[in-house]
This record gives sequence, C-alpha cells and structure tokens, in this order.
Amino acid sequence: MPRIGILALIQESNTFLPGTTTLGHFQQDMLLVGEEVRTRFASAHHEIRGFFDGMRKAGFEAVPLFAARALPFGTIEPEAFETLLRMMLEQLNSAGQLDGLLVAPHGATVSRLFPDADGAWLSKVRSVVGPKMPIIGTLDPHGNLSAEMVAATDALVSYRTNPHVDQENRGIEAAELMIRTLKGEICPVQAACYPPMAINIERQCTSESPCNDLAERFDAVRGREGVLAASLMFGFPYADVSEMGSSSLVVTDGNLELAQSLANGLGQEMWNLREGLAGTFLSVEDAVAQAAGLAGPVCMLDMGDNVGGGSPGDGTWLARELYRTGIGPAFVCIDDAAAVQAAETIGVGKTARFSIGGQTDELHGPPLEAEFTVRQLEDGRYSENEVRHGGFTEFDQGRTAILSTQNGLTVMVTSKRSLPFSLKQLTTFGLDPKQFQIIVAKGVNAPLAAYRSVCPSILRVNTRGVTVADMTQLPYRNRRQPMFPFERGTGWSA
Repeated sequence: MPRIGILALIQESNTFLPGTTTLGHFQQDMLLVGEEVRTRFASAHHEIRGFFDGMRKAGFEAVPLFAARALPFGTIEPEAFETLLRMMLEQLNSAGQLDGLLVAPHGATVSRLFPDADGAWLSKVRSVVGPKMPIIGTLDPHGNLSAEMVAATDALVSYRTNPHVDQENRGIEAAELMIRTLKGEICPVQAACYPPMAINIERQCTSESPCNDLAERFDAVRGREGVLAASLMFGFPYADVSEMGSSSLVVTDGNLELAQSLANGLGQEMWNLREGLAGTFLSVEDAVAQAAGLAGPVCMLDMGDNVGGGSPGDGTWLARELYRTGIGPAFVCIDDAAAVQAAETIGVGKTARFSIGGQTDELHGPPLEAEFTVRQLEDGRYSENEVRHGGFTEFDQGRTAILSTQNGLTVMVTSKRSLPFSLKQLTTFGLDPKQFQIIVAKGVNAPLAAYRSVCPSILRVNTRGVTVADMTQLPYRNRRQPMFPFERGTGWSA
C-alpha cells in the first residue's frame, strides 16, 4: 500500500501591518502533528480533508505529518518560521518510507528572512525527499505564485471559486493526480506565466463579471487533451514582495512545452482584461447613502478592514458613518477586548458611554464614542455546518458583547478578531439578519458565501485600512515595476 505524507503550512501575511505573526498565533489557531491532523480535519470542508478522502478511496495510506495555520496577520517572525519549519521536517524525517507528499501551502506566506516563505519551505521539503518523489498540492488563488514554488512541486492546483467553497474538491483533485502519478498513468509537469499586473480584490468574485469570464477561459483549457489542471492565481496585494501579482499555472501530462504555451495564452487573456479587472471604488459616504434606498438587508463589505486579509478588525469608518446618519437599523462587528470588558463591568441592560474600535492606528478610523445599551454578553463560540469560505466549521471570537444605540446601530464587540464567514455569528446569539437594513461584513468576497442567502443587495466599500481595495494607496517598496494598475501605461505581451 503506497504511503502518502500530508503537510500544510497556511497563513496570509499582510506586510503592511505593524504587528507580526508569532508562534503563539499558530498555537491559538492550529499547530498539529501526526494523527491530530486527521482528527482536526475529519469534518472540515477543507483540502486536507480532501487529501484524506482521496487516499482512502484509492486504498492508499494517508500519513498525516504536520499542519499549521494562523489567521491572516503580519509577517511571520523569523524564530516562529524556523520553529514551524523544524517541526515540519522532524515529522517528515521520522515518517519512514513515503511514496509521495500531498502539500497545502497558502501561497501568500511571508517571513522576514523568507519573503517567499511558501517557496522556501516547499524547496526545503524537496531537498529532503529528493527529485523523484511526487509532491502535489493545492494553493489559495490569493497567493503570489513564485518560480520556486513551481520548481519544488510536480503539480499545484488552486481553488476555482471565490468565495472559496471548493477547497475539499481541490484536495480530492490533488489526491487523484497523486494516485494516477503513482500508478504510472500520468507524468505531471507544470509551467506558469506572470503578466505584470495585479487583479484588484474588488473584482475577484468568480460569479461576477469580468472575473467569471476569465474563469471560463481557464475551464476551457482544463478541457483540452493532455491538460491535467489549470489555475488562476489572483495574487495577494497586501504582501509587499517581488512575487506579488497575478499569474496562470497549467499542469500537463508530460508536455512542458504545451504547459508553458497554454499558461502564456491564459496570461495574455488576463492581460487583455486588465482594465475591467482594475476595480471601482465606492466611498463610505456614498455607500451608506445608497444603502438607505436599496432592498435590505444590504451587505456592506468593509474592504479596508478585511479580517481575511490580515486587518485588525477594529476599523470604524462605516460604523461611525452609520451612527452619524442614523440610517439603519444596522449591524457591525468590531474587535475590541477592552470594550467587552467594559460591558462586563457595566452589565446587561445598563446604558453607558463607550469608546469602541480604532485602537490599532489612525488608518482604520478613530474610536466610535457613543451611548450604548448592553443587550447581551456571550461566550462567542459558534459552529457552521454549511460549506463556507475557508472551510471553517468552528469559530471562537472570544467573550462577546452585543451593544445598541438609540438610533438603530447594533455593534457586536468581540475580544478576538472575527472572520465574517457565517450567519451563525448572528443567529447563534439571537440576532435575525433580516431585522437589519444594513449588515457590515469586514471582507470583500469571502462573506458572500453566507450573506448572499439573506442580502439581496451588496455594496463593496473602499474604506481606508491595511487592506484598502485601491492598491495604489499602499506604500510598496518591493513590488515589480512596471506593473498595472500602478503604472497604467505598462506594455506587455505573452
């Protein structure tokens, strides 16, 4: 029975944040070895579960080795990355004879000494197992694909949907490629193309034009004879590294020339659509005014404080405007452990003046100061059974307070940063999403997998913050130049 090792190191690193990601961040979320990995992902809608499912179906032995994940945040501290790499390699070296590796990098992981952290750990793994062992894996399309990542692996496949609701299927796809490779049915080779452009995050929803048009062109390539996979990589603009940008990746059966030709063609398709993929930007004031007249609930996506992109989750631009105008009723979630503690002290049913959010920096807005009534105090844990972005099923936002103002603003204040990926964040605590005219979600596309079911209207808002949608506002030092849309006159041909 073939034995296939499973490795994962997943984190989106926002280099524009002043804070760094520590080993403690991984310990708080996920730092697992051996059978702990199998147990943790047994019911998750995630590619790692897909790895296990694919191996079991084929009668292969899946050997869980190492899996680490931290919520998106700042650059990983060097000591933390060294520890993660050491733990990974210790598990790999003690695994005994392996016939292949299924790997789950993110693609947007950055450490101070290794800007291309994914390429670094994949290359280290390759050096340990040698050139002949097949290494096949998955990628988040919000990764910045590097030549080192491509060279260190035999085949990589990215999620096809944004919001990411197909992760488990992509894990199964990678597993099937491994099975066919070990059976001698295929010999995967891959090639990438890197047009000098970055697709704006505001235009990355795969069910909306023009991104869905581009996705269909990748689908067409997947259907060609000899093609094993084709991946659209949006890129991660919040990592200031030389690899930042969009790319295409094609895997073929033994034909590297065909893989490169098709990747180049898809790169050209991306480039041809660049103007439509550059994004449009709606101001806070205009968004709130529009939301008042739309069919509700209106999901207002706070793009500058996108927790899924590493932001602090305590941005106040939309909350302050909603309070100022009184348009609503409205809901917003803000991370502020001190405000939760204040609510605990005041007690349920009492009214007091609170200062909420705006604790990280001035970029995300000043604190919202107003009279609030403490409506509820909760433990902040909830579960999601449906397939949602990221494959998450269990959530813990820490001790939570639900506060309200007299003019219709409800603020859920959490003591841990909270990903807005599930309606259970509201319903578990007795809040009906349909009671609100406006629901603010601190994301761009990821929340839509949950919120579209109740929100007939969607507005993406160009709030300020470390995940601002308008990339030209970010202080890059290391990106490639020239690059569209920063240098609008950039010329290129595949």
